[in-house]
Amino acid sequence: MAGSPDSAREGVFEALGDPVRRRLLELLAGGEQPAGALVAALQERVRISQPAVSQHLRVLRDAGLVRVRAEGTRRLYAVDDAGTAAAREWLARFEDTFAQPLDALATELARGRRERRRRTSPPGESARGTG
Repeated sequence: MAGSPDSAREGVFEALGDPVRRRLLELLAGGEQPAGALVAALQERVRISQPAVSQHLRVLRDAGLVRVRAEGTRRLYAVDDAGTAAAREWLARFEDTFAQPLDALATELARGRRERRRRTSPPGESARGTG
């Protein structure tokens, strides 16, 4: 990931823009895997050739999201924590932006549940309940 941090980050998000590449990362989240296993796992869901999977892996590698190592004739792929850290870092800037509206939504949902319980509780019975 050469270049400025912004261009590197841009490459990460461009790579993540493709659903096949996101699926590859999901598959690799469980640990290092050979290219053949990744091809087979993808082919269970979509029609895709081995060369196409190799191209997607190359894009992920170029973006710094995946690393590869040779073991004999096999190529083993794994998530590159440094690349995913760049994406997490960029997204972390928005945590506070989303936190307050989500907290307000949770409060409103709880208020609505309490109100429904009050309306449906028989007279004289406590409106308290679980959930």
